[in-house]
Amino acid sequence: MALLKHSTLHLSPDASRTVIRPFDPQYPDAFAHDGQSRTERIVAAVLAKNAEELAADEKRMIAPLHARHRNLDDRLLARYCDVARVVPAADGASDQAKLVIGAYFSEEYSFEAAALFNPSMVPHPRQDGMPEGTVRILLSLRGIGEGHISSVTFRTGRWSKRDGFTIDRPSHQAVSPVISAAAVPGDDVTRIQCVGSRDPSESVLFPVTDSQRQGIEDLRLCQFVDDDGTVDHVGTYTAFDGRATRSELLRGFNYDEFEMRPLNGSVAAAKGMALFPRRIDGRYAMLGRQDNESIWLILSDDLYTWDGGEKLISPKFGWDLCQMGNCGSPIEIDEGWLVITHGVGLMRNYSMGAALLDKQDPSKVLARTAEPILRPSAKERDGYVPNVVYSCGAMVHDRTLLLPYGIADNFAAFASCEVDDILAVLR
Repeated sequence: MALLKHSTLHLSPDASRTVIRPFDPQYPDAFAHDGQSRTERIVAAVLAKNAEELAADEKRMIAPLHARHRNLDDRLLARYCDVARVVPAADGASDQAKLVIGAYFSEEYSFEAAALFNPSMVPHPRQDGMPEGTVRILLSLRGIGEGHISSVTFRTGRWSKRDGFTIDRPSHQAVSPVISAAAVPGDDVTRIQCVGSRDPSESVLFPVTDSQRQGIEDLRLCQFVDDDGTVDHVGTYTAFDGRATRSELLRGFNYDEFEMRPLNGSVAAAKGMALFPRRIDGRYAMLGRQDNESIWLILSDDLYTWDGGEKLISPKFGWDLCQMGNCGSPIEIDEGWLVITHGVGLMRNYSMGAALLDKQDPSKVLARTAEPILRPSAKERDGYVPNVVYSCGAMVHDRTLLLPYGIADNFAAFASCEVDDILAVLR
């Protein structure tokens, strides 16, 4: 008998969802010279156009994009201002020329054209109006576009025992982030806004800092409850600059304003860190995989500094013999901390299992699954990275595990299971 009940719902990449991002054409180093830069050449060409030519450019290039992008003119004018700071001649541009200059140095980017996977799920902050037995959910996903750049996108939906998973149709408009306050000396915080976003599905976390240049990967959402009862939505993710990775923390405010901050300490360079949803004996707790093999438990008095730790769960069975890792934040249930795990086995197959930690002392592993609760199936094993099922965070509602997961680094699927059924197979 299968442990998980699988939904027929799949979330697939949608190339029609795009954001506006900067475009910066420059000469190769071998062709750079002391004369006119490409930026200066393009600006000069625009300034030489008459009003009729500018109007034609605007009609041909800009007008069709208004249906796909809210506040498009504001975005193009902001980009024009970026250009004017390095090309003083642009200061004399007409209002029409400013839009055209901004458009020449901008591009549409389809942030989930190649993949939409590795989801994470938490209860939505608003549960008003939900029928009895139904929970509103908030979902984050990793999208991949041109250049294999990873971004984070969001969805909302519902789940009930009767109807299963329902995911709301995302807005056809997507809003990329702008930096509202960059880090200052002594303060590593970068505050960003998705200006004009009216719905979580419109907010897209596209790389905005040097540490994220090549991607924001695998956000593990966590509904964190502090000792005073304050609820905060945070998440750990991997920032990738094209060469090195590091763990960073995201805090969200109504999902149109965000705060990003790097984690510090000896384990902060590791991928796949996941925060416990509350303090343990007054300390923050995190799961990590700093040795690329085992799941570790790390404790800290500071949310942003993580050192040391102790090995918690190591490879033991055939399906996890290569390495272990978490599939999101631990979930608190009556019996302890339920941890959904992943293991890598033969032919780099990624499967998912579970473990139970002691509630008072999570360094104690009470039990774990000897066999996976989810393997790559014959019908769902093909994709960009074959033979992978992976999740960045599940949740429990009314003693039912709600498990979103990515398949083959390509698309997302959903399953559910009674918590008691999982506990029954733990050993």
